[in-house]
Amino acid sequence: QVQVTESGGGLVRAGDSLRLSCAVSGRTEDVFSMGWFRQTPGKEREFVGVIAWNTGMTYYSDSVKGRFTVSREKAKSEVYLQMDKLKDEDTAVYYCAGSTLTLLTGFAETDRYECWGQGTQVTVSE
Repeated sequence: QVQVTESGGGLVRAGDSLRLSCAVSGRTEDVFSMGWFRQTPGKEREFVGVIAWNTGMTYYSDSVKGRFTVSREKAKSEVYLQMDKLKDEDTAVYYCAGSTLTLLTGFAETDRYECWGQGTQVTVSE
């Protein structure tokens, strides 16, 4: 079983940068992909980006492409979400999620991910 824990959220101004971290523990050898999602009150959880654990390939939602970067450091069992040029609409609770499924589709679907962190709040003010 895999466990994930996010950290690094906070209050920033529009245009600033922030990096979130996700510590991965447990059976990390089973991890195939690690995703980042976000959620605001009353809305469904939204896909942000994903990284393939072994190859490092990434995929992003259109809303963050060019501003956010997902990376991982396998030796530390950590995944990162670097967020640049933040906008107020990026305000949300951000979640890290792990998947052991080896499917090459469906990365943006929450059902794909078996383990989720508790979330970390990111607030962007004008």
